Amino acid sequence: MPHHPADIPDFDALDDFEARQISLLGITKRTYVGGTGPAVIVMTEMPGISPYVGRFARWVRDAGFTVYMPSLFGKDGAMPTRWQSISTIARACISAEFKAFAANKSSPVTQWLRALAKLAHEEAGGPGVGAIGMCFTGNFALSMMLEKSVLAPVLSQPSLPMGQKGGMHIAPDELAAVKARMEAEDLTVKAYRFAGDSFCQAERFAAYEAALGDRFEGTVLPDTSAYPSPILAMPHSVVTLHLIDGAGEPTAKARDEILAFFRMRLEG
Repeated sequence: MPHHPADIPDFDALDDFEARQISLLGITKRTYVGGTGPAVIVMTEMPGISPYVGRFARWVRDAGFTVYMPSLFGKDGAMPTRWQSISTIARACISAEFKAFAANKSSPVTQWLRALAKLAHEEAGGPGVGAIGMCFTGNFALSMMLEKSVLAPVLSQPSLPMGQKGGMHIAPDELAAVKARMEAEDLTVKAYRFAGDSFCQAERFAAYEAALGDRFEGTVLPDTSAYPSPILAMPHSVVTLHLIDGAGEPTAKARDEILAFFRMRLEG
């Protein structure tokens, strides 16, 4: 029977972060902030900021960055369960903040996230801001590049739009603006997925590559490299549920590549 890694608690109080109520564009969201150095926006996967997401945020923080981790859905700190996941996804799918089934459109919440990136840059300083989205939020890091402070976007198993395996969850005019900026400023976007992930399939990476060319740096990990999670058997969550924290492990290498990417872009 698969079990959780030893460093994953049943509940993460997140009390080593400052829980701030951040109001932007007339919307207030609890945001966990911690660390020093340039800012990185960590956007949780479904069904919320689990102990696995908290572990990843600490890796980013301990690598020399100020983490800003907004609560976007779910119960903060809770271990995911099947029913919690189903109910949280259902609520998000009908929320005005998300357009879960829409291809060629951007979720409205990305406007708030861009404002958060701007604020984080003002507070933390440095050349700019990093951003990583996972699963339901995976595509958001690309839309956030419309905010000039965002220099290091990472898409981890981007899963929207749901039900459209080759769809891109970003409006065409935004995608064109992002591509133009990437070319003008010599920027890239990193993306990760498992080969057998049915939520983020090869067609989606192919669509991003067709749109962005060599500005899109996609990495596909073998399913055999995934941790056997008791929560989700299918390999999916590259830097959280299915990461194996050990020397030579492809998922640990992916995490280290992401941290190195943040350093390269944000510590200049």
